[in-house]
Amino acid sequence: MAPIINIYSVIVADFIGIAILLTLLVTRGWNLPGRKDESRILFRMIIASIANCLIDCIASELDGKIGAGQQFYHFVLLLGNSYLFLYNILFGIFLVHMIIKHIDKKITKSQKICFLIVSFIQFALIIINIFVPVVFDIDKINVYHRGPLFFVFIVAAVALILYGYIFYFVSKFKNPALRYFPVIEFFMPILLCLIIQTMVYGISLVPVSIAVSLIGIISSLQNECIYIDKLTGVYNRFELDRELKRLQKRRKETIVAYMLDLNGFKRINDDYSHEEGDQALIAFARILTDVFGSVGTVIRFAGDEFVALVYKGKESDIELYKQKTAEAVDKYNEISGKPYKLSAAVGGHVFDFSKEDTQDLVVVIDKMMYKDKDDYYKDRKRER
Repeated sequence: MAPIINIYSVIVADFIGIAILLTLLVTRGWNLPGRKDESRILFRMIIASIANCLIDCIASELDGKIGAGQQFYHFVLLLGNSYLFLYNILFGIFLVHMIIKHIDKKITKSQKICFLIVSFIQFALIIINIFVPVVFDIDKINVYHRGPLFFVFIVAAVALILYGYIFYFVSKFKNPALRYFPVIEFFMPILLCLIIQTMVYGISLVPVSIAVSLIGIISSLQNECIYIDKLTGVYNRFELDRELKRLQKRRKETIVAYMLDLNGFKRINDDYSHEEGDQALIAFARILTDVFGSVGTVIRFAGDEFVALVYKGKESDIELYKQKTAEAVDKYNEISGKPYKLSAAVGGHVFDFSKEDTQDLVVVIDKMMYKDKDDYYKDRKRER
């Protein structure tokens, strides 16, 4: 006798998931100021999740349905269950992708390759399953059965969740100032429901668990937006104040702090418009994020001034990251196609907070930045 699907519990769970997701969609909770990439990912995840809940509901309703339209039901069940398998793994990849991008601001080549390999294997298995039922089977009376390779998808999903945990905690260890990002709370509902649904046939918990996780993700990201500069997408001065208070309390950390200021920014505004000046600021913020994002924090301090904090830094890092910034700016200038060239004045200093006061940080690096700016303009007096 085939296991029985509890259709009523499935419908209730799926419609709760749909209600949650539609609320997030209509209220535009996915729209994060200054975070276009993450907003797009969230929007697509919500749409795909609504489809997942609907298809899960339809597939459960049609399971074991025979009579008139039996062949059509068989086709819908095959197609629908294929989507459900692919959705679960692709959602996991997109969620881990977003967490990595949120923390490191970029995805490494090796990470992209791993995600592509996992995706390819899952797609290949689903395509094969259409002809040879190795993942799941829809029998002659349209009843769903798990196949011998069903657990490949479960193992892959659990592996992605574990990778998300490991990546977050390793990043937190490397960068103590990494803003709290509740990865455990995001993944735990999915992990628990995945285990229960795998062990207890006939119930559907994963779709609604994903909706709950999305609430947590969006709530956390919306809260973080208080500390985000709306134009550039990097942190604002509220974050600097918060971080200086944290450092003042601990008084054991040594960091390298930088003040960075665009040279000739006023000329860009005057000669090419304030809109072009905004684009220059956005480009410069991206450059700084690429240079400092994985080792510290980038903050828009005021106007065209930015602060970068490198944790666990040392004296040699001052010139190292100053040089990296200059190289990144030069690379941008080569490919930007803009009628102007970006350059930056940089002032850096190592702060030992067991000996120095956080209130002195901005004053010290600001003076050093202006010294660097004066050196830059010695032979460019007209440009100033």
